[in-house]
Amino acid sequence: MMLLESTLAFLWAVYLFESYLDIRQHRKLHEKEIPKELKGVVTDEKFALSRAYGLDKSKFGLLSSAFDQVEGTLVLWFGGLPFLWNFSTQLAERWGYTTEHEVTISLIFMGLAAIYEMVLHLPWELYYTFVLEQRHGFNKQTLRLFFTDKVKSLLLGIMIGAPVLSAILHIIKWGGDFFYLYTWGFLTAFTLIMLTIYPTLIAPLFNKFTPLEAGDLKTQIEKLAASIAFPLTGLFVVDGSKRSGHSNAYFYGFFKSKRIVLFDTLLQQLELPEVIAVLGHELGHWKLNHTLKLFLIGELQLFVSFFLFGQILNWQLMYTSFGFTSQPTIIGLIIFFQFLMSPVDHVLGFLMNILSRRFEFQADEFGAKLGSGFGKALKSGLIKISQENLGNMNPDKWYSIYHYSHPPLIERLKSMPDKSD
Repeated sequence: MMLLESTLAFLWAVYLFESYLDIRQHRKLHEKEIPKELKGVVTDEKFALSRAYGLDKSKFGLLSSAFDQVEGTLVLWFGGLPFLWNFSTQLAERWGYTTEHEVTISLIFMGLAAIYEMVLHLPWELYYTFVLEQRHGFNKQTLRLFFTDKVKSLLLGIMIGAPVLSAILHIIKWGGDFFYLYTWGFLTAFTLIMLTIYPTLIAPLFNKFTPLEAGDLKTQIEKLAASIAFPLTGLFVVDGSKRSGHSNAYFYGFFKSKRIVLFDTLLQQLELPEVIAVLGHELGHWKLNHTLKLFLIGELQLFVSFFLFGQILNWQLMYTSFGFTSQPTIIGLIIFFQFLMSPVDHVLGFLMNILSRRFEFQADEFGAKLGSGFGKALKSGLIKISQENLGNMNPDKWYSIYHYSHPPLIERLKSMPDKSD
């Protein structure tokens, strides 16, 4: 069997398996009775609303995934990639570039592919945001803000993505047998730079970050941070409500400079002790080195992937099977990372979800043991967040095992220690 046919067969096998899980989940969402573990904990009204929200998202997911699967199959089977590459080459020649200018042609190719993907999925995004999310009270943004974000993202993609892609292609050409080592080093450095500048230079282009005002909340957070030696240097509130009613909190920064960001929606949903307890969970990820461990695992995966790519970079069959008569580096990257690595990525994704859920349980335990009342406050905080965000409170077992990076609410409440309460 040819490489293209094998790739399509695998992609369809994964799609059918995931569709089976989606259908299991969809059927589970039709169950109207609250799980016995949540009776008296979650209100009937919130459970009904979460079911309705889940069913709408499930229907949307079934349709959009079917569309993506068919569209992706047609593109591969009828030579959409080589057609776009040839068209990009023709455009480059009109602008005075020859086939020797592979990097320029690659940038044109990726730009056209990005525009195609954006236009193709725009109707789905508009429906999800302004119909589905709007129907359930989560969407807060206007059409103007939606398209403004699109333009900003496109410009940032050009300003950042184009130079980075160009650098990667040049490194691969220049690096010889050890290009994978240089490429990995470059991407690691780029990742660290982006982790540094994104929160301070890029994120403010989309949201307003306001220093948390002095008061009980700030005092309690600073006290919490000091109790576990968390090097807190800044506390901010972000206007997440400008786009969505969903809530969140996170921290960022390196070494001795950490900042905590709270969504204004989180502060609206939770009481002060619950906010502190939820932050205790988040800081548990730092104290237990979860963030560092995930970063190192990601770096190892990236290194191994580029090493393997180096072994087949010049494998002619990889290109000819997908309809190419030449061997452009960007095409090799796409075929390898998007298709040939797909089986490995699915296995690793499943294993990473297992690890992530384990980390969540550990962070819950850490947060619950921070002091008297923390366990109770964390439980009530998680329940409120789940209710306010209309999270799935009764997921199908196999669906959650395969897809969820966070344990379902029932499992988190069961596993959390009570001794601190």
